[in-house]
Amino acid sequence: MFEWAWPWLFLSLPLPWLAARVLPPAADGGAALRLPHAHLFATATPATVASRRVRWSLGWPWLIWALLVTAAARPQWLGELGAVPRTGRDLMLAVDVSGSMNIPDMRLGAQEATRFQAVQAILGDFIARRAGDRLGLLLFGTRAYLLTPLTFDLKTVRTQLEEAAVGLAGRETAIGDAIGLAVKRLRERPAEQRVLILLTDGVNTAGELDPRQAAELAQSNGLRIYTIGIGAERMQVQDFFGSRTVNPSADLDEGLLTHIAESTGGRFFRARDTAELADIYRAIDQLEPSAADAARLRPVEELFPLPLAAAVALGLALALWPRLRPARAEAPA
Repeated sequence: MFEWAWPWLFLSLPLPWLAARVLPPAADGGAALRLPHAHLFATATPATVASRRVRWSLGWPWLIWALLVTAAARPQWLGELGAVPRTGRDLMLAVDVSGSMNIPDMRLGAQEATRFQAVQAILGDFIARRAGDRLGLLLFGTRAYLLTPLTFDLKTVRTQLEEAAVGLAGRETAIGDAIGLAVKRLRERPAEQRVLILLTDGVNTAGELDPRQAAELAQSNGLRIYTIGIGAERMQVQDFFGSRTVNPSADLDEGLLTHIAESTGGRFFRARDTAELADIYRAIDQLEPSAADAARLRPVEELFPLPLAAAVALGLALALWPRLRPARAEAPA
């Protein structure tokens, strides 16, 4: 599609004519502009003057002015609107499936739910929003293992999460090993795209790699970690003496999770219920925008060099023509 960037500049087309009509003529005998080689301008013959008048009468200077105004108005050719190519992120999701993730201290709607059921529902929505990113799923309990390698197939990642179960990797919690495995899987990816989202409800109780050492390893490999501590702080339980209130998240090591996140350039989040957990994943969406949020751009091809080049060429031709044309032989007396 063709258009002018600054069409209002065409209003300047009559400016030379207006200047000639409005400005007073130069006064004779007054101060004059001193030019170098003035003798070149003082030897104009009647024939030369007549030739200049002919050129001006033909309107060439007006054509040059019109071409300059046309170039200044910036003619453009606009292409089709399209998305700007954008590189997606490589997100590894590390989910705790230790025995404590089976504690029913969450709610989905009006129904009671375990921590892992809440994660399956809310993390599933997060996965669906990450179009354009490569996601992988890592489960950890007593051991850490990769359930789904990095892939653009988000449906498969979500299905694998829905089919996972508490205790699949053991009943304890190996946070350090989970981070180490994520580093191993992401270290070959571009530096700005390595992100790990680690969710747990407890403290490190298993594994060969200390979590703080794992955080140092992640930092040295440019892996950014967002940690999420999940679990309610109040829960009613029944025992021999009746009902009492307990803190089911007493074992959650918030200090460790905060250290891991801050040392790698990420953030620690606390999810005490499903509403907070959903807000956390929306916040991560803002901190790590997906490739689906890419801007749209219309390519623009500038056409002003064409009239500008024509104006320059025509001006040079008019300036050089008197010197380049062959001299006419004088008629015999």
